[in-house]
Formats: sequence, C-alpha cells, structure tokens
Amino acid sequence: MGTKHHSVADPASDPKKQRRVGFSKIDAGVTPNECIKIYLVSTKEEVGSPDSFLIEPVDLNHFFEEDGKIYGYKGLTITIWVSSISFLAYADISFESTSDGGRGITDLKSSLQNIFAENLVEKKEDFLQTFSTECDFAKSIASGAKVLQKNASNDSSGDSRLPKEEPADMEVLQVVGMPVGHLYSRLVPLVLLLIDGSNPIDVTDPRWEIYLLVRKDQEDRHFRLLGFAAVYRFNRYPDGKRLRLGQILVIPPYQRKGYGRHLLEVLNNVAVSENVYDLTVEEPVDSLQHVRTCIDVERLLSFEPIQDALNAVVLKLKHENLSKKSQPIQFRPPTSVIEDARKALKINKKQFLQCWEILIYLGLFPIDKYMENYRIIVSNRVKADVIGKESEGAGKRIIDIPTEFDQELSFAMFKSNGDDATGIEKDENEGNLEEQLRQLVDERMKEIELVGEKISVLRS
Repeated sequence: MGTKHHSVADPASDPKKQRRVGFSKIDAGVTPNECIKIYLVSTKEEVGSPDSFLIEPVDLNHFFEEDGKIYGYKGLTITIWVSSISFLAYADISFESTSDGGRGITDLKSSLQNIFAENLVEKKEDFLQTFSTECDFAKSIASGAKVLQKNASNDSSGDSRLPKEEPADMEVLQVVGMPVGHLYSRLVPLVLLLIDGSNPIDVTDPRWEIYLLVRKDQEDRHFRLLGFAAVYRFNRYPDGKRLRLGQILVIPPYQRKGYGRHLLEVLNNVAVSENVYDLTVEEPVDSLQHVRTCIDVERLLSFEPIQDALNAVVLKLKHENLSKKSQPIQFRPPTSVIEDARKALKINKKQFLQCWEILIYLGLFPIDKYMENYRIIVSNRVKADVIGKESEGAGKRIIDIPTEFDQELSFAMFKSNGDDATGIEKDENEGNLEEQLRQLVDERMKEIELVGEKISVLRS
C-alpha cells in the first residue's frame, strides 16, 4: 500500500483536497487451461513444431492450488511435450516476470509433478535423447507379455471394425505381474489428463492386468502403443472369477478409428474363453457405454436362446395399445434368458436389461405406429427405477404432523392403498419430478435411437 501526493501544499489547509490512498492490485490468477498446452509427439523433430498433435485435457485446474489457479506470474506460457514412444514428458516454462500479488507464487514444478511425477524430464536435451534411448520401451514390455491376438485388422471373425487401411501387424497383449507397475506408471499422466474423474489403479495389487493394443511400425520395427485397458480380476464365491474393466484409453491420435471397440471385443473374448462369471465396467462414461452397448446388442442379435422371448415381446407390442391399459406394464425378459446371456456371453444383468430395451426397439423400428407403445414401456421402466415399483400403486408416505417435540425430528409414516383417497396434499415438487422423469425418458430414447442407428449401419 502507498500514498500519492499531487501537491506540496498541506491538504488540511484546503478542504477540497484530500489525501488519496492507492492499493496494489490483487493477483486474480490465471486458470491452467489458459496458459498450458500439451502436445503428443513421436519424434524429436516434432518437439517445438506447431503441427504437433495437441492434447485437449479434461481439466487441469484441480492440479493447481485449492481454487485451481496459478498465481504470481505475468505472461506465463507452459508448453509440455509428451513422447508417444516412452511417455516421458518435458515442460517448457516461460514468463515475463513474477511477483507476489497477495496470493503467493505458485510452485509450478511441484504442480506439474502432481500430473507427471517422475515422468517429467528436467532438461530438454535429455528429453530429446529419450527418442533413441527409450525407443524400445513398448517392445520391452511386450517381450514378456502374452499375445492374445495377432493381425487384429484382419480378424477373420468379422467382429472387428478396424479401418481396412491399417497395417495388419497389430497385437493385443496381456501384461500381468511386476511389469504392470512399470508400464502403468508411464501411462498415469495420460489417464489423469484424458479420463474424467480418474484415479490411478493400485499397481501393488497383483489382480490388476493391463491389455495393450500395439502396432509394429513398418519402417523401424518399433512397437507403437495405440491403447490399453486396465482390468481387475477378483474372486466370486465359491471358486469363480469375475473381470471388471477399470480404465480404457486409446491414445489421442488413434481415437475414433475402432481401436477402443476392438479392445472391448478382445476383453469379451477373454471373459468367454476363460469362462469367468461375467465382465463388468466400472462407471463407464457415455461414449464408452455407447460402444459397449453396440457390441453387446450385436452379439445378442445372433444369440439364439433369447430369440423366442424377444419375438414374443415384439409381437405383443405390435398388437396391443398400451395407452389404454390402466396399470403400467413392463416387458422385462425372463430370468432364464438373462442367465443364458450371462453364462454364454458374460453380459451381466444390468447391461443385459439395457440391451433388451434396444433389442425390442430394433424389432419395432422403423414403424412409427409402434413407437408410442415403445415409449410407454421405456417410461414405465424409468419411473420404476427412479421412484420405485410401488409408485403407481400402494406405497409408503412420510408426512409432517403437529407435535410438541422437535418438528425436524418428528414424522409419521403410513402405507396408502394407491387410490390417493387420504386427502393429503401432494408435495409441491411432484410436478418437478414428473418433468425430470420426462427428461430422463427423452435422454434414454435418444441413447436407444443412436445405438439403433449404429447397429443398422453395421448390419447393412
């Protein structure tokens, strides 16, 4: 804080003139996404090139300070280069000046190490050398791994949707044991940067396995990592096994080319060949769930044990008008059908029910007159999931009652008969609930339509 004097005269002698007090400007900080750019490079010549592949991280803010900002720098620019060969990184930090504007000066090195840890190389010269000294990193991991599938793009089963122009020398490798930790420690930065809400797996737990999709370059014969999946293998009483997909990532330059789908297909094959109980996915993002559902719906379309039950539901929907039914009707599959799909295809119950709705849709599509019935069954299912199966009939209610005790701790619960003849007013939020349910149904219908369109294209 300082004072500015605009006259040598005593300000007290002139009431119109007052001493002006100035305050230094508080540092508002800068968000990391504004000043940080991250590039993925495969050669040392690409380091510094404006044409290098720019990574778009999900969010950098939570790696910096408590409020997600960087303080104390003027004209700050951070450029980070990540090698797609060794997955080591180098950060080029430049700024005009530093000053403590009341919020301190952010320790950039420690903040970047929150992301890259020991993968961050301090000197640029050392980083450039890694393109030769670490060129066989992926190959060294692959040398001790189990090859699950070769020539993925020429898969004779016809299940893979990889682009035809891709070379045939690709492999899917299973990495277990000690190499998992060494490999995954290099991949953690990409996991943190590209998978929203992710946390690193516990590499000290031997039940984690890594599945790699690698390609052998034609020119230098080095292995190129295209993507990976982290799978947890756990026991199911008394002597069974289950597989849970914890993380899956396709390296950005290779995304939207069918590699993620292929990794999922390989995991399905592993689950079936090893006869595990089922294969589940831990909190899948929407894009992953879409691909997963497309795969499973295709598998189920050719799965004979469910066809009779499915055809019966479709036929009923084609000949009945559900809008005239007084009670909500759901068209859940028989328990035996769910169990058949789990045993043969390793699709768990929750995922099967998601696919079942889409299978019904495909049986009715594209006849518009059947879609009203279809939306009704989707709506009934969503309501049952959100507000319970008894929402349309008898159910429990909680109401406030006059009491001499603490009002917030007093209530009465009773069971209604479903005719709402009690005379108790409905909660004012019930209208909002109906609107939220409608939105959920709209979202689910959109998801179903997108999968239906994709399946129709793949089968045409």
